[in-house]
Amino acid sequence: MTASPTAVAVVSGGLDSAVLAHHLRAEGWDLRLLSFDYGQRHAKELDHARKLAAALGAPHDIVDLRSTGALLGGSALTDAAVDVPEGHYTDASMRSTVVANRNAIFVQVAVGVAVAEGAQAVALGIHAGDHPIYPDCRPAFVDAAQHLAEVANEGFIAEGFRLLAPFLHRSKADIVRLGVELGVPFVDTWSCYAGGVRHCGRCGTCVERREAFALAGADDPTDYEET
Repeated sequence: MTASPTAVAVVSGGLDSAVLAHHLRAEGWDLRLLSFDYGQRHAKELDHARKLAAALGAPHDIVDLRSTGALLGGSALTDAAVDVPEGHYTDASMRSTVVANRNAIFVQVAVGVAVAEGAQAVALGIHAGDHPIYPDCRPAFVDAAQHLAEVANEGFIAEGFRLLAPFLHRSKADIVRLGVELGVPFVDTWSCYAGGVRHCGRCGTCVERREAFALAGADDPTDYEET
């Protein structure tokens, strides 16, 4: 009997990565989940990543990148001096939520884990709605990261290794619809960047989350400060 292939999935504890993990499992992948603590003010998301791993019975590690995050100033996610912007996710103000080179760092760590463990893929939950603001969520980034993984690990990487980004050309509403089909417990996911006890309902990720549920015609179980 042929063993199932293994994917190292980068998960934040958010909606997109939760659906990603459930989708991969439904597609027949064995999962190895990887999260990152980079000093983000919304580190509460990591608690939800733990819940995701427990629900799927998947091995899960949280990589400590807090010293690295401390060097990546100027972002509302890592710098207490920068306010988290409110409003629509694609507004120019959302540029302040960019963390320099974040996904490139995450992917390269995940690729290292995959190569060391003989996994056949690394998976990301990035989607089309990320493209306007985040250059490390665009097709060109995925292509370049795939190429770098192959070049940097020639002779060691699994044959046919893939960098999976199944939502790259799909909207967040599409992801919610898929999550509903897969029975993803959205109540156990975290999106808010503000770092509070509840979803603020005002920051870009909260606005995007609300819109996605509305466009998908799905019930939103999120507890927002502002309704």
